[in-house]
Amino acid sequence: MQEMLNSTTNKLTMGDDALKAMVITLKEETMATTRALNMSIEELEGELVVCRVDIGKGVLGVTLNRDIDVPKLKKFKGKGPQGNGQLLVRIE
Repeated sequence: MQEMLNSTTNKLTMGDDALKAMVITLKEETMATTRALNMSIEELEGELVVCRVDIGKGVLGVTLNRDIDVPKLKKFKGKGPQGNGQLLVRIE
């Protein structure tokens, strides 16, 4: 009977050791992932600062000008078929 208890105790101890090893591995992987994510967050925060500075300087205001002269094809010039200033294009 003692042999059976010792055998069961040994099996449980080995299983406990295996679980401890798995937990340690998962903790290490989690810490590595957390470090990588923190680095990515820091990089993105730096890019955000640069973007905010650019917007503050009006850099985007130049590119978002509404008065861009875009050449149009002759078939699209003028008013639409209803004469109300809306251009309707047939999709074929």
